[in-house]
Amino acid sequence: MTFERHGFRIADARDAARRFLVGSPDGGEPALPVHVVEATQLVVSELVTNAVKYGSGPMELSLLLAGDTLSVTVRDGGATLPRHWSADPRRVGRHGLEIVAALSQDVEVRREPTGKRITARISLDEPVRTGSRAVQPDEQPMSR
Repeated sequence: MTFERHGFRIADARDAARRFLVGSPDGGEPALPVHVVEATQLVVSELVTNAVKYGSGPMELSLLLAGDTLSVTVRDGGATLPRHWSADPRRVGRHGLEIVAALSQDVEVRREPTGKRITARISLDEPVRTGSRAVQPDEQPMSR
C-alpha cells in the first residue's frame, strides 16, 4: 500500500493493516490472536509516524504473513535513518523505535537507493515481551 503525504492520516495506515489481518473488507474479527492485531496496529502507527515526520516522498506499507511471523515494512524516500535510543522515561518524544522493538522479535533498518526501509517482525505465537532491540544499519537482525 502506498500513501501520499497530502491528505494522509496515520489512522488510514492502521485501518489498512487491520483490514489485511482480518482478510475481509467488512472489518470482521481477525483469526489471528488479539495481541498480534494490537501490536501490529501500534507498530504500523509508530513506523508510519516516523516516515511522516522524518521521511520524504510517498510512504509504502507492506505486510507479509510467513509461517509464524508477520513482517511490517515501511519505506520512504528520506535518507536519515532512525536511531534507537536507550530507554529513558524522562525523555519527551523519540520513543517510536523503542516501542516497535518492544513489540517485535526484531527490527531491521536498512538504507535503500531511494531512501530507507524499516522492517519489524512480530511473532504470531508468542505474547509480546519486552527486551527486544532495534537493529542498526549494517547489523544482522537479532532475535529475542
